[in-house]
Amino acid sequence: MVRTVTLGEDGIGRGNRVRTVIDLSTTGPGVAAAVARGLGEQGMAWVDAPVSGGIAGAKGGTLAVMISCPREIYDRIVQPILKTFGKTFYTGDKPGLAQTAKLVNNLLAAAALVISSEGMAMGVKAGLDPKTLLDIINVSSGRNSATQDKFPRSVLPGTFDFGFATGLSYKDVRLCLDEAEAMGVPMMMGAIVRQILALTQAKYGANSDFTSIAKLSEEWAGVEIRS
Repeated sequence: MVRTVTLGEDGIGRGNRVRTVIDLSTTGPGVAAAVARGLGEQGMAWVDAPVSGGIAGAKGGTLAVMISCPREIYDRIVQPILKTFGKTFYTGDKPGLAQTAKLVNNLLAAAALVISSEGMAMGVKAGLDPKTLLDIINVSSGRNSATQDKFPRSVLPGTFDFGFATGLSYKDVRLCLDEAEAMGVPMMMGAIVRQILALTQAKYGANSDFTSIAKLSEEWAGVEIRS
């Protein structure tokens, strides 16, 4: 979709007077580099600006905004606009650097959810109260974004409504692993996370919430992680 909007037959790059294009989506560094090159030939500047922080961050203006573009454009045009979204992070002028940062972040977020689901399922099956277990983890060395946010909000209540689709998480992790492979960086644990997301998507659908990952661990362990 980003390629079509920017470089397609009726895209922004076809005789448009636009001079700076800011993209907030997660496409991966390969697409970012291709679009930056195509728009550059038309005298347009391309800005990668993927965001993280979910629905709550968007509503509260507390998103993390990762940005790669020429420094002069960042200082003069981009930062004054995007700082209204949340905290901006300039990653450099190479197209796709911000995309790489976003993919790494989303891989780690999914990995935290996968391993936390397994640990919580084990604890509940052993007889621990899930909220008590989370309280222990969250003041200990095992705390992470899943135990601190996703489990209390969406798994323990059984709502599975954190606000990020399984299909999107799978897409981001797949992009991350594809880029890592192209760079010669092994990601064995990342491959497992991708498979867990693929299973979640196959069972619950691409539009399911990605906290549905926990449902797999529940099913396999024969328990429900509920407060």
